[in-house]
Amino acid sequence: MARKPTTQIWGRLIKKLRQQRRLSQETLAEKAGIHPTYVGMLERGLRLPGIDVAERIAFALDKKLSDLAAEAERTTADRD
Repeated sequence: MARKPTTQIWGRLIKKLRQQRRLSQETLAEKAGIHPTYVGMLERGLRLPGIDVAERIAFALDKKLSDLAAEAERTTADRD
């Protein structure tokens, strides 16, 4: 099976965690200090956040950036 691009893996993870916390894209964006449109682009796998934005998103989702990265890595490993 082909590996999913990193942008898609991160996007699905962000969306899953956002929905688990019952946050709208707008609320997550506000908490992370980014534009709501950008959240949508991330979730659709059209963009990959830089390290500073990824850290703000993780914080907004009550996660450590390292935990978010580890979860994305496990998702990648599960698909290999």
